[in-house]
Amino acid sequence: MAARTIAIYGKGGIGKSFTTTNLSATFAMMNKRVLQLGCDPKHDSTTSLFGGIPLPTVTDLFAEKSALNQPLTISDIVFRRDIPGFPQPIYGIELGGPQVGRGCGGRGIISGFDTLEKLGIFKWDIDIILMDFLGDVVCGGFATPLARSLSEEVILVTNNDRQSIFTANNICRANNYFKTIGGSSRLLGLIINRDDGSGIAEKYAREAGIPVLMKVPYDASARDMDDSFDFAVRLPDIRDRFRKLATDILENRIQPSPSGGLDFQQFVRIFGAVSDDAPTPATAEELFGKTQKPAAAIEKAGVAQQESDEMKMQRAIEQLTAEEKELYLLFEQESKSISEIAAITRRSEPEVRELLSSARAQLKRLFFES
Repeated sequence: MAARTIAIYGKGGIGKSFTTTNLSATFAMMNKRVLQLGCDPKHDSTTSLFGGIPLPTVTDLFAEKSALNQPLTISDIVFRRDIPGFPQPIYGIELGGPQVGRGCGGRGIISGFDTLEKLGIFKWDIDIILMDFLGDVVCGGFATPLARSLSEEVILVTNNDRQSIFTANNICRANNYFKTIGGSSRLLGLIINRDDGSGIAEKYAREAGIPVLMKVPYDASARDMDDSFDFAVRLPDIRDRFRKLATDILENRIQPSPSGGLDFQQFVRIFGAVSDDAPTPATAEELFGKTQKPAAAIEKAGVAQQESDEMKMQRAIEQLTAEEKELYLLFEQESKSISEIAAITRRSEPEVRELLSSARAQLKRLFFES
Protein backbone atom coordinates (compact mmCIF):
# COMPACT_ATOMS: atom_id res chain seq x y z
CA MET A 1 0.00 0.00 0.00
CA ALA A 2 1.29 3.47 -0.90
CA ALA A 3 2.53 5.67 1.92
CA ARG A 4 0.27 8.34 3.33
CA THR A 5 1.88 11.71 2.59
CA ILE A 6 1.47 14.79 4.78
CA ALA A 7 3.14 18.17 4.17
CA ILE A 8 3.70 20.24 7.31
CA TYR A 9 4.16 23.94 6.58
CA GLY A 10 5.15 26.77 8.88
CA LYS A 11 7.18 29.94 9.20
CA GLY A 12 10.84 29.39 9.94
CA GLY A 13 11.66 29.31 13.64
CA ILE A 14 8.18 28.66 15.04
CA GLY A 15 8.63 24.95 15.69
CA LYS A 16 7.49 23.15 12.55
CA SER A 17 10.50 20.81 12.68
CA PHE A 18 9.83 20.27 16.40
CA THR A 19 6.23 19.39 15.51
CA THR A 20 7.19 17.16 12.59
CA THR A 21 9.87 15.33 14.57
CA ASN A 22 7.62 14.59 17.53
CA LEU A 23 4.82 13.48 15.23
CA SER A 24 7.28 11.15 13.48
CA ALA A 25 8.34 9.74 16.86
CA THR A 26 4.70 9.27 17.85
CA PHE A 27 3.85 7.35 14.68
CA ALA A 28 6.94 5.15 15.18
CA MET A 29 5.90 4.42 18.76
CA MET A 30 2.51 3.39 17.33
CA ASN A 31 4.32 0.78 15.21
CA LYS A 32 4.18 2.74 11.95
CA ARG A 33 7.06 2.96 9.48
CA VAL A 34 7.76 6.66 9.15
CA LEU A 35 9.94 8.69 6.81
CA GLN A 36 10.63 12.34 7.68
CA LEU A 37 11.59 14.41 4.66
CA GLY A 38 13.30 17.72 5.41
CA CYS A 39 12.43 20.27 2.71
CA ASP A 40 14.30 23.33 3.92
CA PRO A 41 17.68 24.55 2.56
CA LYS A 42 18.92 24.75 6.18
CA HIS A 43 18.64 20.93 6.20
CA ASP A 44 18.03 20.77 9.96
CA SER A 45 14.63 19.07 10.06
CA THR A 46 15.95 15.66 11.07
CA THR A 47 18.70 16.79 13.45
CA SER A 48 16.71 16.01 16.61
CA LEU A 49 15.30 12.89 14.96
CA PHE A 50 18.85 11.55 14.60
CA GLY A 51 20.16 12.62 18.00
CA GLY A 52 22.05 15.67 16.73
CA ILE A 53 23.66 13.98 13.71
CA PRO A 54 23.28 16.10 10.54
CA LEU A 55 22.31 14.03 7.51
CA PRO A 56 24.07 14.39 4.15
CA THR A 57 21.70 16.11 1.72
CA VAL A 58 20.30 14.98 -1.60
CA THR A 59 21.54 18.21 -3.19
CA ASP A 60 25.16 17.75 -2.09
CA LEU A 61 25.33 14.03 -2.80
CA PHE A 62 23.74 14.39 -6.21
CA ALA A 63 26.40 16.97 -7.14
CA GLU A 64 29.22 14.74 -5.83
CA LYS A 65 27.95 11.66 -7.63
CA SER A 66 27.36 13.55 -10.86
CA ALA A 67 30.92 14.90 -10.78
CA LEU A 68 32.18 11.31 -10.55
CA ASN A 69 29.67 10.06 -13.12
CA GLN A 70 28.19 7.70 -10.53
CA PRO A 71 24.51 6.95 -9.90
CA LEU A 72 22.84 8.11 -6.72
CA THR A 73 21.41 5.22 -4.67
CA ILE A 74 18.84 4.97 -1.90
CA SER A 75 21.55 4.14 0.64
CA ASP A 76 23.35 7.38 -0.23
CA ILE A 77 20.50 9.60 0.91
CA VAL A 78 18.11 7.62 3.14
CA PHE A 79 19.13 7.02 6.75
CA ARG A 80 17.53 5.11 9.60
CA ARG A 81 17.64 5.40 13.35
CA ASP A 82 16.73 2.56 15.69
CA ILE A 83 15.55 4.00 19.00
CA PRO A 84 15.40 1.87 22.16
CA GLY A 85 11.79 1.25 23.09
CA PHE A 86 10.44 2.13 19.65
CA PRO A 87 8.89 -0.83 17.76
CA GLN A 88 9.86 0.68 14.40
CA PRO A 89 12.93 2.55 13.15
CA ILE A 90 12.53 6.10 11.85
CA TYR A 91 13.84 7.02 8.40
CA GLY A 92 15.11 10.44 7.37
CA ILE A 93 16.07 12.38 4.25
CA GLU A 94 17.27 15.97 3.91
CA LEU A 95 16.81 17.56 0.49
CA GLY A 96 19.10 20.45 1.36
CA GLY A 97 19.79 23.34 -0.97
CA PRO A 98 22.42 25.77 -2.21
CA GLN A 99 24.60 27.84 0.06
CA VAL A 100 23.29 31.33 0.80
CA GLY A 101 23.45 33.54 -2.30
CA ARG A 102 24.60 30.71 -4.58
CA GLY A 103 21.41 29.36 -6.05
CA CYS A 104 17.65 28.95 -5.83
CA GLY A 105 16.39 26.96 -2.84
CA GLY A 106 13.07 26.29 -4.55
CA ARG A 107 14.80 24.85 -7.59
CA GLY A 108 16.71 22.55 -5.24
CA ILE A 109 13.40 21.30 -3.83
CA ILE A 110 12.07 20.54 -7.31
CA SER A 111 15.26 18.72 -8.32
CA GLY A 112 15.26 16.82 -5.04
CA PHE A 113 11.74 15.53 -5.57
CA ASP A 114 12.60 14.55 -9.14
CA THR A 115 15.49 12.49 -7.77
CA LEU A 116 13.37 10.84 -5.08
CA GLU A 117 10.64 9.94 -7.55
CA LYS A 118 13.21 8.27 -9.80
CA LEU A 119 14.32 6.24 -6.76
CA GLY A 120 10.71 5.17 -6.23
CA ILE A 121 9.98 6.99 -2.96
CA PHE A 122 6.22 6.58 -3.26
CA LYS A 123 6.62 2.82 -3.76
CA TRP A 124 8.74 2.18 -0.69
CA ASP A 125 7.36 0.08 2.18
CA ILE A 126 6.61 3.13 4.32
CA ASP A 127 3.36 3.88 6.14
CA ILE A 128 3.67 7.65 6.47
CA ILE A 129 5.87 10.30 4.84
CA LEU A 130 5.99 13.60 6.74
CA MET A 131 7.35 16.48 4.64
CA ASP A 132 8.73 19.33 6.75
CA PHE A 133 8.39 22.44 4.57
CA LEU A 134 9.52 26.03 5.02
CA GLY A 135 6.41 28.15 4.52
CA ASP A 136 7.56 31.78 4.58
CA VAL A 137 8.63 31.93 0.94
CA VAL A 138 6.79 32.67 -2.29
CA CYS A 139 9.01 30.61 -4.59
CA GLY A 140 7.01 27.96 -6.44
CA GLY A 141 9.56 25.26 -5.63
CA PHE A 142 8.43 25.18 -2.01
CA ALA A 143 4.86 24.58 -3.19
CA THR A 144 5.92 21.40 -5.04
CA PRO A 145 3.85 18.97 -2.92
CA LEU A 146 0.77 21.15 -3.46
CA ALA A 147 1.35 21.95 -7.11
CA ARG A 148 2.01 18.31 -8.02
CA SER A 149 -0.32 16.76 -5.42
CA LEU A 150 2.62 14.84 -3.92
CA SER A 151 1.15 15.36 -0.46
CA GLU A 152 -2.31 13.98 0.17
CA GLU A 153 -2.78 16.23 3.17
CA VAL A 154 -1.49 19.52 4.54
CA ILE A 155 -1.06 20.66 8.14
CA LEU A 156 -0.24 24.26 9.02
CA VAL A 157 1.87 25.09 12.09
CA THR A 158 1.75 28.53 13.67
CA ASN A 159 2.27 30.48 16.89
CA ASN A 160 0.07 33.31 18.12
CA ASP A 161 2.13 36.00 16.41
CA ARG A 162 0.89 37.81 13.31
CA GLN A 163 3.73 36.84 10.97
CA SER A 164 3.47 33.10 11.56
CA ILE A 165 -0.32 33.26 11.12
CA PHE A 166 0.17 35.28 7.94
CA THR A 167 2.48 32.56 6.63
CA ALA A 168 -0.09 29.87 7.44
CA ASN A 169 -2.75 31.90 5.64
CA ASN A 170 -0.52 32.21 2.55
CA ILE A 171 -0.07 28.43 2.38
CA CYS A 172 -3.81 27.94 2.82
CA ARG A 173 -4.48 30.29 -0.09
CA ALA A 174 -1.80 28.60 -2.21
CA ASN A 175 -3.34 25.19 -1.61
CA ASN A 176 -6.75 26.56 -2.56
CA TYR A 177 -5.30 27.98 -5.77
CA PHE A 178 -3.78 24.65 -6.77
CA LYS A 179 -7.11 22.93 -6.10
CA THR A 180 -8.69 25.20 -8.72
CA ILE A 181 -6.27 23.88 -11.35
CA GLY A 182 -6.52 20.20 -10.49
CA GLY A 183 -4.57 19.83 -7.24
CA SER A 184 -5.86 17.32 -4.71
CA SER A 185 -3.98 18.09 -1.47
CA ARG A 186 -6.46 18.37 1.41
CA LEU A 187 -6.04 20.82 4.28
CA LEU A 188 -6.40 18.98 7.60
CA GLY A 189 -6.05 21.99 9.85
CA LEU A 190 -3.86 24.10 12.09
CA ILE A 191 -1.47 23.28 14.95
CA ILE A 192 -0.75 26.06 17.44
CA ASN A 193 2.74 25.60 18.84
CA ARG A 194 4.08 27.41 21.93
CA ASP A 195 0.50 28.41 22.73
CA ASP A 196 0.47 31.33 25.17
CA GLY A 197 -3.29 31.31 25.67
CA SER A 198 -3.85 34.63 23.88
CA GLY A 199 -6.27 33.01 21.41
CA ILE A 200 -5.03 34.97 18.39
CA ALA A 201 -4.36 31.95 16.18
CA GLU A 202 -7.69 30.44 17.23
CA LYS A 203 -9.44 33.67 16.22
CA TYR A 204 -7.78 33.44 12.81
CA ALA A 205 -8.79 29.79 12.50
CA ARG A 206 -12.43 30.66 13.23
CA GLU A 207 -12.45 33.49 10.70
CA ALA A 208 -10.80 31.33 8.03
CA GLY A 209 -12.85 28.21 8.76
CA ILE A 210 -9.83 26.04 9.60
CA PRO A 211 -10.00 23.46 12.42
CA VAL A 212 -7.42 23.63 15.21
CA LEU A 213 -5.96 20.13 15.37
CA MET A 214 -3.75 20.55 18.43
CA LYS A 215 -2.48 23.21 20.81
CA VAL A 216 0.99 22.68 22.28
CA PRO A 217 1.63 25.00 25.26
CA TYR A 218 5.01 26.54 25.78
CA ASP A 219 6.99 24.16 27.97
CA ALA A 220 10.57 24.91 28.98
CA SER A 221 11.23 21.21 29.55
CA ALA A 222 10.08 20.41 26.01
CA ARG A 223 12.38 23.11 24.66
CA ASP A 224 15.28 21.76 26.68
CA MET A 225 14.68 18.25 25.31
CA ASP A 226 14.53 19.56 21.75
CA ASP A 227 17.73 21.57 22.29
CA SER A 228 19.43 18.39 23.49
CA PHE A 229 18.18 16.47 20.40
CA ASP A 230 15.64 14.37 22.27
CA PHE A 231 11.89 13.88 21.81
CA ALA A 232 9.50 16.11 23.73
CA VAL A 233 6.88 13.34 23.50
CA ARG A 234 8.74 11.63 26.31
CA LEU A 235 6.94 14.20 28.51
CA PRO A 236 3.47 12.84 29.41
CA ASP A 237 1.42 15.95 28.52
CA ILE A 238 3.19 16.48 25.18
CA ARG A 239 2.99 12.74 24.41
CA ASP A 240 -0.77 12.63 25.00
CA ARG A 241 -1.40 15.59 22.71
CA PHE A 242 0.66 14.16 19.85
CA ARG A 243 -0.76 10.68 20.29
CA LYS A 244 -4.32 11.99 20.03
CA LEU A 245 -3.44 13.87 16.83
CA ALA A 246 -1.67 10.84 15.35
CA THR A 247 -4.65 8.62 16.20
CA ASP A 248 -7.08 11.11 14.66
CA ILE A 249 -5.00 11.12 11.47
CA LEU A 250 -4.65 7.35 11.24
CA GLU A 251 -8.33 6.72 11.94
CA ASN A 252 -9.45 9.47 9.52
CA ARG A 253 -11.34 11.35 12.20
CA ILE A 254 -10.34 14.74 10.77
CA GLN A 255 -12.69 16.27 8.21
CA PRO A 256 -10.52 18.15 5.67
CA SER A 257 -11.17 21.89 5.52
CA PRO A 258 -12.28 23.54 2.25
CA SER A 259 -10.93 26.89 3.47
CA GLY A 260 -9.36 29.18 0.92
CA GLY A 261 -7.82 31.42 3.58
CA LEU A 262 -8.42 35.15 4.05
CA ASP A 263 -7.57 37.99 1.69
CA PHE A 264 -5.21 40.64 3.02
CA GLN A 265 -7.90 43.06 4.24
CA GLN A 266 -9.81 40.28 5.99
CA PHE A 267 -6.56 39.08 7.57
CA VAL A 268 -5.33 42.39 8.96
CA ARG A 269 -8.75 43.19 10.44
CA ILE A 270 -8.34 40.21 12.78
CA PHE A 271 -5.74 42.28 14.63
CA GLY A 272 -7.71 45.53 14.87
CA ALA A 273 -9.40 48.34 12.96
CA VAL A 274 -7.74 49.19 9.65
CA SER A 275 -8.22 52.38 7.65
CA ASP A 276 -9.71 52.11 4.17
CA ASP A 277 -7.88 55.26 3.05
CA ALA A 278 -5.64 54.99 0.01
CA PRO A 279 -1.93 55.61 0.60
CA THR A 280 -0.63 59.09 -0.21
CA PRO A 281 1.45 58.94 -3.40
CA ALA A 282 4.87 60.57 -3.52
CA THR A 283 5.89 62.73 -6.48
CA ALA A 284 9.10 62.79 -8.45
CA GLU A 285 9.44 66.49 -7.66
CA GLU A 286 9.48 66.04 -3.92
CA LEU A 287 11.83 63.06 -4.08
CA PHE A 288 14.32 64.98 -6.22
CA GLY A 289 14.06 67.88 -3.76
CA LYS A 290 12.41 70.37 -6.10
CA THR A 291 9.36 71.06 -3.92
CA GLN A 292 8.40 71.04 -0.27
CA LYS A 293 6.06 68.31 0.89
CA PRO A 294 2.65 69.90 1.57
CA ALA A 295 1.85 70.38 5.25
CA ALA A 296 -1.40 68.41 4.91
CA ALA A 297 0.51 65.44 3.47
CA ILE A 298 3.01 65.61 6.33
CA GLU A 299 0.19 65.59 8.89
CA LYS A 300 -1.54 62.64 7.17
CA ALA A 301 1.71 60.67 6.96
CA GLY A 302 2.30 61.31 10.66
CA VAL A 303 -1.09 59.92 11.59
CA ALA A 304 -0.67 56.89 9.36
CA GLN A 305 2.88 56.09 10.43
CA GLN A 306 3.09 52.82 12.34
CA GLU A 307 5.70 51.91 14.88
CA SER A 308 7.64 48.82 13.79
CA ASP A 309 7.00 45.56 15.64
CA GLU A 310 10.63 45.49 16.75
CA MET A 311 10.40 48.95 18.29
CA LYS A 312 7.11 48.10 19.99
CA MET A 313 8.56 44.93 21.46
CA GLN A 314 11.70 46.74 22.68
CA ARG A 315 9.55 49.39 24.35
CA ALA A 316 7.43 46.67 25.96
CA ILE A 317 10.55 44.90 27.28
CA GLU A 318 11.71 48.14 28.89
CA GLN A 319 8.45 48.31 30.85
CA LEU A 320 8.99 44.94 32.53
CA THR A 321 10.17 44.78 36.13
CA ALA A 322 13.94 44.57 36.51
CA GLU A 323 13.91 40.88 37.43
CA GLU A 324 11.46 39.95 34.64
CA LYS A 325 13.53 41.87 32.10
CA GLU A 326 16.77 40.22 33.26
CA LEU A 327 15.37 36.69 32.98
CA TYR A 328 13.59 37.35 29.69
CA LEU A 329 16.76 38.68 28.03
CA LEU A 330 18.86 35.80 29.35
CA PHE A 331 16.36 33.29 27.98
CA GLU A 332 15.38 34.83 24.63
CA GLN A 333 18.43 36.83 23.58
CA GLU A 334 21.26 34.84 25.17
CA SER A 335 19.51 31.45 24.76
CA LYS A 336 20.29 30.38 28.31
CA SER A 337 18.50 27.29 29.62
CA ILE A 338 16.26 27.37 32.68
CA SER A 339 18.93 25.66 34.76
CA GLU A 340 21.62 28.10 33.60
CA ILE A 341 19.44 31.10 34.42
CA ALA A 342 18.68 29.65 37.84
CA ALA A 343 22.41 29.34 38.52
CA ILE A 344 23.23 32.84 37.22
CA THR A 345 20.44 34.59 39.13
CA ARG A 346 20.58 32.31 42.20
CA ARG A 347 16.92 31.40 41.94
CA SER A 348 15.14 28.06 41.89
CA GLU A 349 14.07 26.67 38.52
CA PRO A 350 10.32 26.89 39.41
CA GLU A 351 10.85 30.55 40.35
CA VAL A 352 12.60 31.20 37.01
CA ARG A 353 9.74 29.56 35.08
CA GLU A 354 7.16 31.58 37.00
CA LEU A 355 8.95 34.88 36.31
CA LEU A 356 9.39 34.03 32.61
CA SER A 357 5.70 33.19 32.35
CA SER A 358 4.82 36.50 34.00
CA ALA A 359 7.20 38.39 31.66
CA ARG A 360 5.62 36.83 28.56
CA ALA A 361 2.11 37.64 29.75
CA GLN A 362 3.12 41.26 30.41
CA LEU A 363 4.84 41.56 27.02
CA LYS A 364 1.78 40.22 25.22
CA ARG A 365 -0.44 42.79 26.96
CA LEU A 366 1.99 45.70 26.49
CA PHE A 367 2.67 44.87 22.83
CA PHE A 368 -0.95 44.70 21.73
CA GLU A 369 -2.14 47.59 23.87
CA SER A 370 0.52 49.97 22.56
